[in-house]
Amino acid sequence: MKNSRILIIDDNKSVLSALELLLQQLCEEVVTSPNPNRIPSLLETQHFDTILLDMNFSAGINTGNEGLYWLKRILEHDSNHSVIMITAYGDVELAVRAVKEEAVDFVLKPWENSKLIATINAAIQLQNSRKEVKLLKEKEQNLKAAVKNDHTVIVGKSARFRETLDIVAKVAKTDANVLITGENGTGKEIIARELHQQSLRRNEVMVSVDMGSLSETLFESELFGHVKGAFTDAREDRAGKFEIARGSTLFMDEIANLSLPLQAKLLAALQNREIVKVGSNKKIPIDIRLVCATNSNLHTLVKEGKFREDLLYRINTIQIEIPPLRERVTDIPLLTDFFLEIYCTKYKKPAFKLSDEVLEKMKQYAWPGNVRELQHTIEKAVILGDGDTLTLNNFFFSDAYTSPHTAVRTLEEMERKMIASSIRQNDGNLSAVATQLGITRQTLYNKIKKYQL
Repeated sequence: MKNSRILIIDDNKSVLSALELLLQQLCEEVVTSPNPNRIPSLLETQHFDTILLDMNFSAGINTGNEGLYWLKRILEHDSNHSVIMITAYGDVELAVRAVKEEAVDFVLKPWENSKLIATINAAIQLQNSRKEVKLLKEKEQNLKAAVKNDHTVIVGKSARFRETLDIVAKVAKTDANVLITGENGTGKEIIARELHQQSLRRNEVMVSVDMGSLSETLFESELFGHVKGAFTDAREDRAGKFEIARGSTLFMDEIANLSLPLQAKLLAALQNREIVKVGSNKKIPIDIRLVCATNSNLHTLVKEGKFREDLLYRINTIQIEIPPLRERVTDIPLLTDFFLEIYCTKYKKPAFKLSDEVLEKMKQYAWPGNVRELQHTIEKAVILGDGDTLTLNNFFFSDAYTSPHTAVRTLEEMERKMIASSIRQNDGNLSAVATQLGITRQTLYNKIKKYQL
C-alpha cells in the first residue's frame, strides 16, 4: 500500500477523519471528500489505486441508490477502478447488491482496522492485475502483428556487411541507444530486429513504430498512451508504445521525420525515463532499449536547425551504418538465390536459374533502391518468367544506374581523391569533412578504411 493513492467519499466527516488518520501512515496519499459531486473532477485530474465509497449521502435516506449511482459513474469512467463500498451493519443486502454491480468488496461500520487494511490491499492488487491483463492483451495484439511481419533473415558475407554485423554483435547485449543509418532499402529494420534478437531483452517482442506516419495529433497518444475521455474518440484507456515495449526494444523508424515540437516531447520522455498518458497526470516509468533508424544525415539536419542536437546525442550512443548494395556486390548472388527460393515457392514456379548475363548485369547495376529493389525485381521476374531460366528479357535495368567495372573503378578513384582533398582542407577534422561532404561520420570512417587514407 505504501505507493498507493486512495480516494474516500463519505458525508460523515468523522468517518473521513478516522480513515485518513489510519491510512495516511500506510499510503502515499489519502484524498477525502464529503461531497460525491466532486467524484468526476477528481477522477479526471488524479489517479487512485482504490476508492472507498459510502452507500448513502442524504440524511434519512438509506436505500443505497446514491452509492449505486456513483458506483456506476466511477466504473463508466474506467471499468478497472477498484471500488469498496462503505455501509452500516444493517445494510448488508445493499452492499451485496453493489458487489453484483461490480464493486470489488464492502466494509461495515464500525470496521476492524486489520480487516479494512486487508480489504484495501486486495482491491489494490485486483486493480493492478486488471491493468496488467489489459496491457498483456495489447502486447498480444502487437505480438500477432510482429509475428505476421517478422521474416528476419540475415543474408550477406561481404566484408563491408560483416563489419556491420560485427558491430551489431558487440552492441546487442548492452542497453545502449542505437541509431541505424543507411539508404532506403538497405534493411535497417532487419538490423534492428537482429540487435533485439541478440540482446538480453530477446524474450520480449520488439515494438516498432513508424515515426513518419504519426501526425502531430496522434504522436502522444501513440507513444505515451491515453486515458478514457482524454479526447473525443478516447473510449477507453490505451497503453502507448513506450508502455507496451516495457522490458523490450522500441524501434523508431524514420526518426528524422519528427517535427521540432515532437522532438522536444520525445527528448523529455527519454531524459526523464518516464511518460504521462494523454489526459492523465500520473508519471509512468519506462524501461526500454531504444533503436532508431533514418536514411537522412541527422548531423546535417542539426546544422540546418531541423533536428535537435541534444536529441541526436540521446539516440546516438552507437551508430550503425548499413552499406548500400552497390558496396557489397559479392552479396548479390546470395541475395538473388534467397529471393528466388522465396518467390518460386510462393508463386508455385519451377526453381528458376539466372543466366550469366543477368548476374553480370546485376553486379554492374547500382541498385538505387538497394536490397528492397533487388527483392522486388526478383519477384516480378519470377511472376513473368517461363521455362527454367530467367534471362535479361525478364528484367528491366535503367541505363542511368548501370556502369561497366572500369567506370566503377573511376568513380571510386574520384571519391577517394575527393575525401583525401577534404581531409587536407580541414586539417584532419573528420567532423568538418563529414559535414562538407554531406555524409555521416560513420560513413566517412568506413570510406577512409576502404581507401586506406
